Amino acid sequence: MSPSQPTYQVTDPATGEVLKTFPFSTDAEIEAAVAGADTAFDAWRQVPIEERAAIVQRVSDLFGERAQELARLSQQEMGKAFDEGKEESEFSQAIFGYYATEGPKLAADRPIPTSSDTGGTAMVEYRPVGAVLGIMPWNFPTYQIARFAAPNLVLGNTIILKHAESVPQTALAVEQIMKDAGVPEGAYVNVFATHEQIETIIADKRVQGVSLTGSERAGAVVASLAGKYLKKCVLELGGSDPMVVLDSQDVPALAQTAWDFRVYNNGQVCNSNKRMIVMDDVYDAFVAELTEKAKAIDASAHAPMSSRRAAESINEQVQEAVSKGATLHAGGVLGEGPSAHYSPAVLTGVTPEMAAFHEELFGPVAVVYKVSSEDEAVQLANATRFGLGGSVFSADVDKAKRIARLLDSGMTNVNTPAGEAAELPFGGTKRSGFGRELGPLGFDEFCNKRLYYVAD
Repeated sequence: MSPSQPTYQVTDPATGEVLKTFPFSTDAEIEAAVAGADTAFDAWRQVPIEERAAIVQRVSDLFGERAQELARLSQQEMGKAFDEGKEESEFSQAIFGYYATEGPKLAADRPIPTSSDTGGTAMVEYRPVGAVLGIMPWNFPTYQIARFAAPNLVLGNTIILKHAESVPQTALAVEQIMKDAGVPEGAYVNVFATHEQIETIIADKRVQGVSLTGSERAGAVVASLAGKYLKKCVLELGGSDPMVVLDSQDVPALAQTAWDFRVYNNGQVCNSNKRMIVMDDVYDAFVAELTEKAKAIDASAHAPMSSRRAAESINEQVQEAVSKGATLHAGGVLGEGPSAHYSPAVLTGVTPEMAAFHEELFGPVAVVYKVSSEDEAVQLANATRFGLGGSVFSADVDKAKRIARLLDSGMTNVNTPAGEAAELPFGGTKRSGFGRELGPLGFDEFCNKRLYYVAD
């Protein structure tokens, strides 16, 4: 076991109390998991895709039936508000349901027209590749699994799942759902792996790829290992998404939309609107509305962040910005330890000399920038090493659409902070990672798109 890695444990972020601990997987258990996934693949890939889809549909149904149970676990493990946890489980249900319905069509052979010179018959076949490793984060403990596991199980791949160390009960609950739904033994297996064991899994010739959602640092390590061992990888990393406000006919309503998205899951969302870039004629009213919303929050009743360290980190970023001249309009109060409470904040005056300008603020802090032209707004929106998502708001839809097309991001949205549904692809560019999850594109990542050609 790595001495630098904490054990898998349940720590109540509201109190800091360690409620349960779970031992790391032994090397023998890791070997058994890889061997089991490899053996299961040989049989699972032979099951007709309609039957695999039917099992995945049962997984979907169970996520719906157990939504409240899963919500209670995420509330205990990482501080998620109960209603948000229930909503997350229902979204997970929708994702499994989407691939159960659409997967057989997405996996259908696709003919390729051939020229008279080429002749013959050609098509692309969609075939599974084998066992794949998923390394999942704590912030959406069921949704992250769903978008990785659902398409791969329908396609015929098998899953080795390594979840975050702070959500072990959720990891086990999802594994139980798979078993209860009829996913064969070995086709989905949870492991409480150490960092060293992750490399062992990626290096194993029986494992064909790895998907990670997490930090830039973790993504760089996994990408390096994937390159070293010549494995396909998908990375969904951090984000510092811009929300560009060009104008508004209803500033209070728009501020409410911005605020609700920014503080959802306590701001611990990769594609949250972390940088609000607002035209000068709307700016003052917009900031005033956000400030009132922050002041109205009862900090003692607000849900905690995922951990004390998470709360301390966001507080350090805000305080460093304030020390260099930024203005904290409301909130931004770190609760007494060992709890993970941090009151949602509104921050302006952030400049390139501050770490908050460049770093991802993974917490409930609404940072607002003032701009005076469309060109300035676009330049600021793209002045980041991240490229996950972004949005543009305007009463003039054509103008918003034009500006949205100028954002350097994997996802761009008009008059909504984010388009989110099982059928809509999710992923970024630049240092936000590469590859896509969800929708048709999510089905293709760990897929052998094989050419099948028959000569005349």
